[in-house]
Amino acid sequence: MLKKRLIAVLIVRNNQVVQSVKFKHTNAIHYDAVHAIECFNKWAVDEIVVLNVARERESRDQFAETLERISRECFVPISAGGWVDDAEYAERLLRTGADKLVLNTAFADNPALALELSERYGRQCIVASIDVKLREDGHTTVWVDRGLRDTGASAQDWAKQAVVNGAGEIFFNSIDHDGNRKGYNLPVLSEVCRAVEVPVIAFGGVFQWHHLPQGLEAGAQAVAAANQFHYTEHSARKAKKYLIEAGVLMRAE
Repeated sequence: MLKKRLIAVLIVRNNQVVQSVKFKHTNAIHYDAVHAIECFNKWAVDEIVVLNVARERESRDQFAETLERISRECFVPISAGGWVDDAEYAERLLRTGADKLVLNTAFADNPALALELSERYGRQCIVASIDVKLREDGHTTVWVDRGLRDTGASAQDWAKQAVVNGAGEIFFNSIDHDGNRKGYNLPVLSEVCRAVEVPVIAFGGVFQWHHLPQGLEAGAQAVAAANQFHYTEHSARKAKKYLIEAGVLMRAE
């Protein structure tokens, strides 16, 4: 049986780690993203996801430089994403420390790029970031372009197509649950997990440690958090301890 994973997420804007609440990023948690790595015991989390949420494409150079600095201090695999819209920049992120690439809008605007990168680096290197949001008509759909554009597609259909286009993993997030401290969007997460055979990472909404096993029970292979890990002392170690004591098969410290 595959071991489950605990993942820390760094939401980065202009080299700062910021708090995310429904995709609004107003509060800086760390004024230098490298300092955030010091908060994670190198054996507590199994992976780190680093996302560039800056609105400007010009932020790519600074993010790549930040990623390179983070990678020097990090002892676990890193997935990196944000503005990955061409093969050259994807290669740059891999050269500067990323083990996997996180793609979001590319699956809407340029799925051929996702497939090209998957064929070049292997399916295991491509993570499809799927952000869902509840519309006024009661339907939950996938949004791209940093949560600004509604694709009109359901999460499960989008996940299936992402796999067809080369994704080897799904990073699932709910805009409505992001930073709301009420746990993951379990109904939609469960639908996505049932729809695809690739691993799914649950993200968005963790506040109490019991939210983590709920994500695994919904079918996720890994559980992730951002804000909570930054505001609780020794949080990653406490989260891992909680999961192991709850009977989840994980890599121990």
